[in-house]
Amino acid sequence: MKKLKRSARLVEMTQYLLLRPHHLIPLTTFAERYGAAKSSISEDLSIIKEVFEEEGMGDLLTLAGAAGGVKFIPKVGEAHAREFIDQLCAMLSDQSRILPGGYLYMSDLLGLPNLMNEAGKLFATVFANQNIDVIMTVETKGIPLAYATGAQLNLPVVLVRRDHQVTEGSAVSINYVSGSHKSLHTMTLSRRALKENSRVLIVDDFMKAGGTIQGMVDLLAEFNATVAGVGVLVESGEVESEQRLLHDYVSLATLAAVDPKEKEIVVQPGNYFSRLKAL
Repeated sequence: MKKLKRSARLVEMTQYLLLRPHHLIPLTTFAERYGAAKSSISEDLSIIKEVFEEEGMGDLLTLAGAAGGVKFIPKVGEAHAREFIDQLCAMLSDQSRILPGGYLYMSDLLGLPNLMNEAGKLFATVFANQNIDVIMTVETKGIPLAYATGAQLNLPVVLVRRDHQVTEGSAVSINYVSGSHKSLHTMTLSRRALKENSRVLIVDDFMKAGGTIQGMVDLLAEFNATVAGVGVLVESGEVESEQRLLHDYVSLATLAAVDPKEKEIVVQPGNYFSRLKAL
């Protein structure tokens, strides 16, 4: 039990909530932690809730009853989201990222924890009300983004592998066709990794025609699972709509063009804001 001045208690309570998004925290937890009456804790939470809402940090939900408490739902305000997406587009537009063949180097960005955490917050915002059970991605580049999203939603992450590992136990494997190269690939998921009838949010770093993500959708059907949503950090804008294998997704950025000769990269905001209004 800690005896703190109210100002210090407010700071620590705020930190406690920020570190536990989507956790239901009984008022007794705070009351016992600080040796304070529940009425005082309720007043503190009202102050924190007001600040969260004014600063666009998220919602602080109060659930009444014996099993009730408070739950912090992280959300990103539109102004902050636009600022982040503009920053992401600027970073991706650096001409030094152009690789032979017109590919774009992104691995360094995927290794930046702060960048991935912010991207995870945006996905946690847009998919906050989808009753998701688990986050899914395919190894390996989508892993940092998936874990960042899972942390913001307080959800576990399931990894789909390209090749079956003996340490995974029995698994379900499927073949899928790459949407961009039309080549045949395999992906596999351990039977122990995902419960039947789960609601799954698929997250990936890049989508061209959507073949890999469609493969994950088909794999989920083997588990009688439901796709609750699809989030991609960057989508290719060079693929015609009729060539896409997937149309229902949320993207943060769109790679509109890569010109190796002119050393030019055009990156624009994705469909995040339109999808945010639709969901």
